[in-house]
This record gives sequence, structure tokens and C-alpha cells, in this order.
Amino acid sequence: MTGLAVQVVHVFTDPDGRFGNPLGIVDGRLVPPADRQRFAADLGDSETVYVDDPATGTLRIYSATGEMPFAGHPTVGAAAWLHATGHPVDTLHVPAGPIAVTRSDDLFSVRADTTWGSTWEWHHLDSPEAVLAADPTAYSGGHTYLWSWQGDAIRARAFAPAMGVVEDEATGSAVTQLTAQLGRDLHVIQGTGSHLYTTHEPPTHATVGGRVRLGGRRTITI
Repeated sequence: MTGLAVQVVHVFTDPDGRFGNPLGIVDGRLVPPADRQRFAADLGDSETVYVDDPATGTLRIYSATGEMPFAGHPTVGAAAWLHATGHPVDTLHVPAGPIAVTRSDDLFSVRADTTWGSTWEWHHLDSPEAVLAADPTAYSGGHTYLWSWQGDAIRARAFAPAMGVVEDEATGSAVTQLTAQLGRDLHVIQGTGSHLYTTHEPPTHATVGGRVRLGGRRTITI
């Protein structure tokens, strides 16, 4: 048995570097495809990224229940990590297709088709307080997104038991879909306090971005 290094980043932090959705990043050249889902489940994050080629930004994304053709927080996190480790890329390559990457100051963003990602059940609630009062145990299946206006921003929470995730701290693909529904750029505060920023690019695309805090390293046994 040997130890496999997992780099940890926190994606969509607030301006002070707090909160954010943890993401494990693994050198895909060290893990056969048949083992990737099991390792992702062992890590326990909502998604894990396997970087197959850092120079070209080629990667694969796994949740605890299977491979995902695209997901927002893994692509934003991978783009920031690649930049920090000497591989700044303009495009990521995932099974769903090429993903354009942009950087503005400390914000990393990816551009995606708003039809990509999981299918969500949407609930527009009356107030941020109603969003925060939701009980995650009330959601036993599927993918549910709760949101409310909070001034010019949106306060949101996401529950995804279908992927083995009781509550997802920050969900990039969901907010691109919400951006398309509302037809405007958004600032979304999700979960305990993660911040996501989108731009609407009709008819079919949106960007989602945010700040990424580089974390430490974990080791799992292979």
C-alpha cells in the first residue's frame, strides 16, 4: 500500500478567504479510471478532480456516486490550482467540452453551457431567513436548490442527496442555470457564506467564478 497525495483547495470563498467548498485535486496519472470513483467516495467531498494533463488542463470530475461531465466548483478550483502550480491555462478540457478560463484580480471564472450540470428542483422562497431555516434532513432524494433575494444578491442553499451530498456548500453549475432562468448577472451567497459571481451570456452560456483559497494536503491509501 502507498499513500496518494490529495491537494485541497476551497472554492468560492468570501472576500476574507472564509467558507468555500472544499475540493480534492489528484494527479490522475497515478489513479486508474476504475479506481477514481471509490477514492472520491473515500475523500468525502462533494467532488474530486483528477488532473490527467496539467499542461493542457485535461481533467475528470467524480462525485461519490459517479463521474460528472462538468461541474462548476471543481473547474474553478482546478483552474486556480493549475495557475498557482505553474500551469496557467486558458481552457480546461472535461468530458462535457472545452471550458474557457478567465482571471480578474483574485477571481477565477469558467464559461459553461447553462444546460450542463445536474437537474435541479428550484424553490424561490420569500426571504433569506426562510432559506437559512431549511432543514437538510427534509430532502431525501434528488437535487433541490433554495434561493431568495437578499438586496441585490441571492441567498441560497443546495441539497443533493442523489449524489451523496446532504448539503452542497457552493454549486457552480446550479448558479449558471439560475443565471439563465433570471436572465441577468448574479452574486450568490450560498451555504455557510460562500460567494459565487456569474455573468449571463445568452443565448446558451454563462460564466461562474469566485475566489479560491489553496489549502493543505491529505493522503489516502491506495
